[in-house]
Formats: sequence, structure tokens, C-alpha cells
Amino acid sequence: MAPTCLQPLLRYRSIVILLLTPLLLLPLPFAVPTKEARCGYIMMIMAVYWCTEVIPLAVTSLMPVVFFPLLGVQTSKKVCLQYLNSTNMLFFGGLIVAISVEQWNLHKRIALRVLLILGVKPALLMLGFMIVTAFLSMWISNTATTAMMVPIVQAVLDQLDSTEHDVTMAEQATGQTNAVIELEEKNTSGSTAVPGVSNEQDTDVPRSSEEKKMRKRICKGMTLCVCYAASIGGTATLTGTGPNVVLKGQMNQLYPDSNDIVDFASWFGFAFPNMVLMLVLAWLWLQFSFMGLNLKKNWGFGTEKTAKEKAAYSVLKAEMKKLGPMSYAELNVLLLFVLLVILWFSRNPGFIKGWAAILFKGGEKYITDSVPAMFIALLLFILPAHKPKCTAWNPSMSDPEQTEKDKKKSFLPTPLLDWNVVQRKMPWSIVLLLGGGFALADASASSGLSSWMGRQMTPLGSIPPWAIASVISIITAVFTECTSNVATATLFLPVFSSLAESIRVHPLYVMLPGTLSASFAFMLPVATPPNAIVFSYGHIHVLDMVKTGIVMNIIGVCCVTLAINTWGRPMFQLDIFPAWANSTSHFEL
Repeated sequence: MAPTCLQPLLRYRSIVILLLTPLLLLPLPFAVPTKEARCGYIMMIMAVYWCTEVIPLAVTSLMPVVFFPLLGVQTSKKVCLQYLNSTNMLFFGGLIVAISVEQWNLHKRIALRVLLILGVKPALLMLGFMIVTAFLSMWISNTATTAMMVPIVQAVLDQLDSTEHDVTMAEQATGQTNAVIELEEKNTSGSTAVPGVSNEQDTDVPRSSEEKKMRKRICKGMTLCVCYAASIGGTATLTGTGPNVVLKGQMNQLYPDSNDIVDFASWFGFAFPNMVLMLVLAWLWLQFSFMGLNLKKNWGFGTEKTAKEKAAYSVLKAEMKKLGPMSYAELNVLLLFVLLVILWFSRNPGFIKGWAAILFKGGEKYITDSVPAMFIALLLFILPAHKPKCTAWNPSMSDPEQTEKDKKKSFLPTPLLDWNVVQRKMPWSIVLLLGGGFALADASASSGLSSWMGRQMTPLGSIPPWAIASVISIITAVFTECTSNVATATLFLPVFSSLAESIRVHPLYVMLPGTLSASFAFMLPVATPPNAIVFSYGHIHVLDMVKTGIVMNIIGVCCVTLAINTWGRPMFQLDIFPAWANSTSHFEL
């Protein structure tokens, strides 16, 4: 219970933070009348607003458009250009493709098909849920993936529960019949066995209680695995989640001479193995926590399918049957999706010339990953959703009224995607949030704030780089539990960039762990939308998520540390301090 004097403050918390934050920080630009201080003033206000969410995140992201020009930090023209730059267009195009996948239920078809292939043994069922969720989360939003998968998980769990209840009732009925027969036989032989029957009934009670506890634990594990797999899967691709796009954009802003070192192919090569490792360890941890490591029971070695497993399989088959055969629109979306992935990977593979350099003069300089993303997005608004019918038209044979109707119809058929659907489903707030972050990063570099922060962190050069990277992962993972993962990456990545320059290590050596760790929101229901969706189904308590999530965070930090110090080193040449990083420094070491 809060003290009486603090209750009015708690009631009006939002308005107090909104008004007091700029007033309390106001002495900074007056005491230090420099461009760096003015930029830092706006950055600190935005950090407080982002962390407390006193106004929507997207609204806070628009502050640079107003205050950077007013305070003389940057021109309005330069600030506004950051809100729809190449990286934001990449994210925008990827989201349009994801919306088309959701629109035609292609993601649900893929999910059910994989689950039917893997089987319904408890361990394999959980693994199937995690693989499907992680894969879909690589391409569509974590929230949409979780919202689609949790009802499937819930339907399977409900069917398992009802089947188990039916089997138990049948066993009890059979047991009672056998007991009555035995009792009659013993009575005819002159003996009574009533106590024996009551003893058998007593032993059934604890077994039933134990089964209920086990059922609850399975429900917790099956639902938690979905939200964790969604967060892990999003880290594998450049457009999978917001922090990855923030890194891409800030690398372009802070290091324009880096030769596009972070693109779709290079990010996938680094992050996908890390995602697979994390997914396997997370699966083992959830198995151990909620189901135990009984291989015979969970994997089904040497056993036949039980009634519960057959029931779960029938649920998945019924859901698959509802979808019907693959439609013309689904097939088109699938082909366009595959084409987009191929174009991303083959644009600039690194070991050979990509299609951008081969087909277009100077293509490697002019074409980025946003070009194929927007190309496929455009095709989605043009290609038909239904198979075109080529029929000859004979005016003399046609009905006059029908002919008038045909004249009024549009010649172009219904496209795969309608703009109204995109307008309704597009997370515009994330697009603005990314833009605000890019504007902050650009202003920090041009005003000299990044250089000043770098000078303050020079003493950290005595600490081994691997230790710094590990500490950065831990700090970011803890901070992202209370703040939006995109806001966390936006705030921390410019600081990590300055730190790397000050201690003369490759910027990606500290920025990659910070980016990946921003997605490790495993401990609280409010940490990320997938956690909130799973929590809303009522199977888990906050304490369950906290206890499981702590270990998940440790797994994440360990995997990132391993990745950055093994295959990440040769991939990004992390052992050397690159010349393009040195060119952005405005200070002498």
C-alpha cells in the first residue's frame, strides 16, 4: 500500500512524468550550450517516455521531427528522410508479404502439415509446435504467429483432456465391474472382501491427483513453448523482428562506408545457427521443467499410440481438412514468398557475384534488400487471387442485362492483396518507431554526441572484449523485459557503437549481442505480445514464466556469446577494427 502522500502522484503518474521529465532535464542544454547537449536532452526525454509509455511509443518517435530543427540539432529535411529510408522500406515490404501469407491462411496450412509429419508423442508434439512457430516467426510477426498457434495448441490440449477423461471413466467402470464379480465370488466361498475394494478405491485418489498435476504441467509447457519459440524464431532473419531492422538501419546511418556488411544473407548465416541452438536448448529445458526426461513415455520408444495421441492426431487432421485443398491464391503467395527469399539470398551472396551485379550495371551499389521486398509487394497487388478464365464472348448469345453488368465490372480481377487489408493489419507504430530510432542515431552521429559518449567509455578498453559483449547481452536482456524490444535496441545500439569505437573493437562485436538480446523477453507477460497472448489463456502464472524465463535468458546469453566468438568471427571479421568504423570517429584516442 502506497503512503497517503504518494497516492495522488500515483494517480496522476502519466501527467507527472510527461511534464516533469523535460522540466527536470531543462538545465542540461542551458548549462552546456552545445549541439551535443541539446541532442542528448531530447534523447533522454524520449528514453523516459519510451520506458514509461506515458504516451504511445509511435507518438514519442515523432519528437525528433519537431525538436531537432527547433533546437538547431538538424534540419527538418534531414530528420524527416530517416522515417522512410531503405531499411524501413525493407521492413515495410516484408510486412506486406507477411500480411498476404496471413490473409490466405498459408501459415496455418504449413503449421498443420509439419505437426502431422512430426507426430503427436508429447516430446515430438512440443518440438513440432516450436519448430513451426519459430519458422513462421522468421517471416511474419511474432504476435501474428503466436495468435495463430495458441488456438491450435489449445484445441489439441482440450482433446487430450477430454480423451483422457473418457479413458479414465471407462477404466473405472471396468474396475468396478471386476470388483463386484470378485466380491460375489468371495461371498459364495464364505469370505468378505469389502475392505479390499475400499483400499483399491483409496489408491485411485492420489493417482488421479497426480494425473491432474501432470496435465497442468503439460499445458504450461505446451503454451510457453509457443511464445518462446516465436521470440527465438524472429531473431533468425533480418525482417523477423524489429531490433534486427534497427541494427541494419543504424549500421547504414553510423557507418555508411561499411559496404552493407549486414544484409539478409549475412544476417541469416550468423543468426540462423544461433536460433537452432537456442530452440533445441529451450525445448530440452521445457521438457525437463514440465514433462521430465522419460524417453519411453515422452518419445514413445517401443510403444504404440495411446488413445490420447490418436485423439490429438485426429484434431490436427480435422483442422487440416477444414482448410480444404490448396487454393490458387495460396499457391501464388507461396511461390512469391519463395521467390522473395531466393532474391534476398542471391542478391549479393559474397562468395560469387549476385543477380544485382550481373543483371544491372552498378547494381551492387544501387540495389539493396528493400528492392526485392517492394517488388514482391507490388506483385501481390497485381496478380489475381483466382485463376483467370479465358472464355470467348459472343454479344448475340449473351443476356442484355448480364452484358450491362459485365461492362460495369473492372477488367482487372481481384488481386492477391487488397490495400484496405494492409491498412488494417500493418503495424504502423513499429514503422514510426523505427524511423524515430534512425533519426536519433543520425542526429547523435552528426551532432557529436556519439563521439562524446565514446570518449567517456575509453577506460573500458582494459576489459576483455568477450566480457564486455557478455555484460551487454545481460543488460539488454534485463532491460527488454520492461521496455519494447525495438525501443531497447534503438536506445542502446548507438551507445554500443560509441563503446566499440572507444575501445577499438569491431562495432558488430558489441552491437550483434545487444540486438539479439533485445528479443530475449522471456520472463514477464508484459515483456512482449506473444507472452501476453499465452498468459491470457490462463494456463500459466507469472511465477511460472519468471522461473522458466530466467533460465531461458541465461540460455540466450550463453548462445549469443558462443556465436559471436565462434562462427561470427570469420563471418564478419570481428578480430580486426575496420577502417570504415574508424572513419566515423570524430575524436582522437
